[in-house]
Amino acid sequence: MCLGIPGEVIERLEEQPDLARVSVSGVRRVINVGLLADDPPDPGEWVLIHVGFALSKIDEDEAAAAMEFLEGIGQAYADELEALADSRIE
Repeated sequence: MCLGIPGEVIERLEEQPDLARVSVSGVRRVINVGLLADDPPDPGEWVLIHVGFALSKIDEDEAAAAMEFLEGIGQAYADELEALADSRIE
């Protein structure tokens, strides 16, 4: 199962405008935000992430509801976090 998971933008990488560092359940990774070029996320904003790409911006309430749901489904969420932890976009 592939999931979209919420992550909070920590910083935009100025030298690479299509990249941002996010935090997902304590895992920090660089993701591609190029799909949101028309309205790029700023630090403190939340995005929905799938396979290292930010698909959309979401608000904090949506992020909390998504996290609650994902934590409730167990192994699929754990697998997604493991894939994120193993990923590298630089």
